[in-house]
Amino acid sequence: MPHDAIQFSIVVPTYQRPALLARCLRAIDALDFPRERFELIVVDDGSASPPTDAVSALGRTLQARLLCAEHGGPAAARNAGARGALGRYLVFTDDDCAPHRDWLRAIDRHVTTLGPSAAIGGYTVNALADNPYASASQGIVDFLYEYFGDSAPRQFFTSNNLVVPRDGFLDIGGFNETFPLAAAEDRDLCERWAAAGGELRFAADVVVDHAHALDFARFNRQHFNYGRGAFDLHRSRASRGSTSLALEPARFYVGLVTYPLRRERGWRRVPLSLLHCWSQVAYASGYFFERARRGWTVVPGRDPASEPPRPGSSATLRRP
Repeated sequence: MPHDAIQFSIVVPTYQRPALLARCLRAIDALDFPRERFELIVVDDGSASPPTDAVSALGRTLQARLLCAEHGGPAAARNAGARGALGRYLVFTDDDCAPHRDWLRAIDRHVTTLGPSAAIGGYTVNALADNPYASASQGIVDFLYEYFGDSAPRQFFTSNNLVVPRDGFLDIGGFNETFPLAAAEDRDLCERWAAAGGELRFAADVVVDHAHALDFARFNRQHFNYGRGAFDLHRSRASRGSTSLALEPARFYVGLVTYPLRRERGWRRVPLSLLHCWSQVAYASGYFFERARRGWTVVPGRDPASEPPRPGSSATLRRP
């Protein structure tokens, strides 16, 4: 198969979640899109038992490959997949997601219209509607998408449903691999993409289902880690010239906490609102924990984590 026939490279990082990955792979295998126009790259991030059999089984129907890497976090895993990709566009999703059958067809319509300077963020649906913690977590993302909208420089898309032209992605250094957690590395990428002159476009018809089972302890840890990732984002911004930590106005926090009261119906509205509130307590705790652990001083124009130079540096997108 000639490489130039491949339009999309789907990149799925995974770590120690074989059951969730199997669900994701079944959904990708069921995609309604010409098989010769896309490939699948699963990047195992140092699991004890890489999913060799699961990916090999797909090889009978798809162009599917498994890359095995040392455990370095999702940013490094996605970059490994991107470097080995053959498609013009990188399509990122996660192992706990299941793309809808028309996912690639919808993406194809958008990239044809928008061209090579646009990164596209799709719509993510919580597949665990009966789980209040999963509902609250997705509700927070929905609020952030609504609040930031098309306003640069804070607009961002989550990496579980993200399309980026491969050349432009590599031009700006890909995901910043100094972000060790699944936290804020997607925000950092989108900010650098916009700073390099790229567009960010939301596409509501590019849909994946997200099945991230949470209880209170996992919800708390998730948002605590998001706060830790926010410190990495703060450092990255400082390395790009930002002089201070940008806090949102009071209406942001009021809107975040009251979002379920406006969007949900029935008895769940209040507990979901309380979880939105608690998420910010966990987030702030994670941020200040990481800042105390790694040093309080963030020097504008210099990121201590960037020595030696690493993926994620500032750049300008090449134009065709």
